Amino acid sequence: MQNRMMITGAGSGLGREIALRWAREGWHLALSDVNEQGLAETLQMVREAGGDGFTQRCDVRDYSQLIALAQACEEKLGGIDVVVNNAGVASGGFFDELSLEDWDWQISINLMGVVKGCKAFLPLLQASKGAIVNIASMAALMQAPGMSNYNVAKAGVVALSESLLVELKPEGISVHVVCPSFFQTNLMDSYRGPTPNMKAQISKLLESSPISAADIAQYIHEGMVRGDFMILPHDEGRMAWKIKQQNPQAIYDEMFTLTEKKRAKARSL
Repeated sequence: MQNRMMITGAGSGLGREIALRWAREGWHLALSDVNEQGLAETLQMVREAGGDGFTQRCDVRDYSQLIALAQACEEKLGGIDVVVNNAGVASGGFFDELSLEDWDWQISINLMGVVKGCKAFLPLLQASKGAIVNIASMAALMQAPGMSNYNVAKAGVVALSESLLVELKPEGISVHVVCPSFFQTNLMDSYRGPTPNMKAQISKLLESSPISAADIAQYIHEGMVRGDFMILPHDEGRMAWKIKQQNPQAIYDEMFTLTEKKRAKARSL
């Protein structure tokens, strides 16, 4: 382990905070995003925090760009030790309102972007015996109403991570999947969906959370040190997941109630 990490979606939010958490330990960071201005700001903050690295624009939908990023990591850092597939977008809308284009957009970034990131960097991780960190969501485990395409994409990230966990263990590569609940972030800047008022509902939940992206980054660090596979940063998230494992119908009943509330709110606007 030579303290080299690649982070997608590093131009803001959780990706930036992950970069800063590891920068404080002097790591060399390959920072990627479609937001080049955000990347430049993150790199400056990383250097002020004690780390270093480089930036490279990368759209995770384009496998060739991820391959180019992996090659840059090999050329500039001599390889990579930790790959953080963090880039993601927000979406919402009830199933009957979502278009197939909404589905394609969501799956291409939040699921296939992670698949392509793992695929592009696997040779470097095989060489370093490194680690994969895939950022999913509690939506992968709890499937709240009004966000089916997001739920499916994030559930796919969990399933991918479980598959890689067992397949890559013999090669000495560790795998972690992170499932945060709502936290303070700029995720809604990327929001796309057919129901305008749903964006406002989700934004309110994000803004009212007492947990920041920096808190999530710290919890990820602690979870990796412990060797946890599934990292659940929120107390209520861990409790809900435990309830669902023991009594899934209780969670489904809660989601039925939440659906009625969401639909009633939509009708009132």
